Amino acid sequence: MKSIIIVGPTAIGKTNLSISLAKEINGEIIGLDSRQIFDFMPIGTGQPSKNEMIEIKHYLIGTHKLTRKISAGKYSKLVVKSIKEILSKNKVPIICGGSGLYYRALVKGIFNESITNYNIRKKLIKRLETEGVDNLLKELKNIDFNYSKIVHKNNVKRLLRALEIYYITGKGPSENFKKQKINTNDNFFKIYLKMDIDVLRKKIKNRIISMIKNGWIEEVNEIVSMGHKKSNQAMESIGFNDVNDFLKKKINLNELIEQININTRQYAKKQIKWFNREQFDLIIDVTEQHKSSVIKKIINNFYNII
Repeated sequence: MKSIIIVGPTAIGKTNLSISLAKEINGEIIGLDSRQIFDFMPIGTGQPSKNEMIEIKHYLIGTHKLTRKISAGKYSKLVVKSIKEILSKNKVPIICGGSGLYYRALVKGIFNESITNYNIRKKLIKRLETEGVDNLLKELKNIDFNYSKIVHKNNVKRLLRALEIYYITGKGPSENFKKQKINTNDNFFKIYLKMDIDVLRKKIKNRIISMIKNGWIEEVNEIVSMGHKKSNQAMESIGFNDVNDFLKKKINLNELIEQININTRQYAKKQIKWFNREQFDLIIDVTEQHKSSVIKKIINNFYNII
């Protein structure tokens, strides 16, 4: 049986849709999100609620400590392990998220030269501290302009990894991705959700306000009080540093909302650019479609190919 993958930009409604779909087809859900995998950040990373996760079993949501690091390759292996567990129960795996890199690692594999050089990594981290993120992002643009367009300045880990790949191989990430070990075992039914950009922007703004009302500021305050380092991978989540600035009284509430809104819109734009380069079995514009009709379309297409 094929597994279903549902991807799309942030705030488009992937989580809610996947839960409703899982109820219809006896499915269980695997997260495909580079931040939702961490614990103590359910609000800031947009994790499903506790009730939703009781209703439908989820994998790779809030399962890793904030201090841990995870690569796209490792994440892909965890997804495959979760798929096997779900299939053993005669249920349908539904993989849902918005991480383009993790999606690519899962469906295409990781290029063979994807190795780590810790000496180079240390030098890049030192340069980041002395030169700042903007200078390193400018360097990446000169090395690999196309890849730089999908690297958000808040995602320091991906920026450093891109430069590390260049200094290891002499080629930018885009060139190296051409050498990827393609996953020929096509056991995925791949779905991309899209939406009118103006509608998506309104949803982004509304979600930010809702997250703050639901306790996002208190959540960040708790994490900060636990003494977690700003350099932790989990702390690169959009909005975390902005909320921290608010807690330090560097910005007011309106400035906080606007800054997170700008960063989230930029991230959504990069997601859309990334996924526009990928191939899918089904693309659905969910701008004006009711959730029930979207689910019906997914089910009809899915069972026509398995």
